[in-house]
Amino acid sequence: MTPLTLIVFGATGDLARRKLYAAIAQNVRAGLLPRDTALIGISRQEMDDAAFARLVEDSIGGRWPSSSPPQYLAGNADQPELYGDLAGRLKGERGLHLFYLAVPTQLIAAVVGRLAEAKVGRNRGRVIVEKPFGVDEASARTLNRAVQRAFPERQIYRIDHYLGKETVQNILVFRFSNGVMEPIWNRGQIDHVQITAAETIGTEGRSDYYDQAGALRDMVQNHLLQLVALTAMEPPAVFSAEAVRDEKVKVLSAIRPVRTEDAVRGQYQKGQVAGERVQGYRQEAGVAPDSTRETFAALRLFIDNWRWHGVPFYLRTGKRLPERATRIQVVFNKPPLDLFEGAAQMNVLSIHVQPEERISLKIGAKRPGLGTHVDPVDMNFVYASSFRSASAEAYERLLVDATLGEPTLFTREDEVEAAWRALDPLAQRWDKEATCLPYAAGSWGPQAATALVARDGRFWLEP
Repeated sequence: MTPLTLIVFGATGDLARRKLYAAIAQNVRAGLLPRDTALIGISRQEMDDAAFARLVEDSIGGRWPSSSPPQYLAGNADQPELYGDLAGRLKGERGLHLFYLAVPTQLIAAVVGRLAEAKVGRNRGRVIVEKPFGVDEASARTLNRAVQRAFPERQIYRIDHYLGKETVQNILVFRFSNGVMEPIWNRGQIDHVQITAAETIGTEGRSDYYDQAGALRDMVQNHLLQLVALTAMEPPAVFSAEAVRDEKVKVLSAIRPVRTEDAVRGQYQKGQVAGERVQGYRQEAGVAPDSTRETFAALRLFIDNWRWHGVPFYLRTGKRLPERATRIQVVFNKPPLDLFEGAAQMNVLSIHVQPEERISLKIGAKRPGLGTHVDPVDMNFVYASSFRSASAEAYERLLVDATLGEPTLFTREDEVEAAWRALDPLAQRWDKEATCLPYAAGSWGPQAATALVARDGRFWLEP
């Protein structure tokens, strides 16, 4: 196995402590990363190697499994001396150098620029860049050029952790390995598609970032549009990274500009979530008392191509909603004739991404007994019971893919820019709006979100 050194910028941050160190440790234990994987953490906080090792072990709840103890460098992202020190640390490290940029988007160009100046990483390195990648299409294009000056495109891995989730990866297998699905996966048989990404939490200490980004940039531009692309893409000619990403770009480029009347923005007020009273968004620490940043977004999208013309994709995401859940629900057309009372139930295919990973198909079935009474029933596929093993965490899978040089589950430069281009006009309009529609914490968002689908004679589906 090729020797590996992981260099984490933002090493004391929330993402590193909650996700990255646990994913690295689990992969080392499982033999998916080398037993002597080296970890170098970089952040502004002053500490020595021993203190950093304690931080890492506290994060994973146990001993660091690699035979190489964690190392640490303190410094600012734009400090040249930091990169000289890093070059010195890496000089004796063989194999692949994987640079993980868990830093705000405004620091990415500085980090990769300094890496290039110090001649660190280009020859045998790869860089993983966390989202958000830019704040609009123009900044994403500028950032792409900056990163590509330091690393060739083949060595750049723009990460969206949703793509590492097992159920998301299974969308393509489900669609393209089952002959029964593809003939009905089009506007002739599908009435509409709903995609929901709901969170029960508030800003969770990320107020400084979130009050600048909001739900549209934080969730819709990356996570939800990735789910749209995988659900709507054409079959690739071959299953390869570039072929899959080519088809996703085509979908994102075909999204019709979102009209103001096809979008709803909201902001949570005080309320009750899971039996607990919670405060409103403007009362969160670090949020301006007059903030108009949205914590909820609902959109009606159209994809202008032959397969999906006229089929609405309804998207919604928000914080402080009643449940934590991400799901794609494909609603098929009703039968042309209602032969049985109650049989006009909509057939719904639900792909549940989290918290439980499963795929279910709702169909009509006869209720036992006299008469012909039709009830909706579910045909279920559940990962845990079908394969009798837990799915790997998204970051575990994505870290292994990056070390193997497998880019299928990472976004390409034109893909990122196309996703921003689809939402930029709406984001700019929302930035200028002075109000957000209020909704009580623990509800499903503003009433206008219900009206958005109701005016089409439809309704939001619950689990």
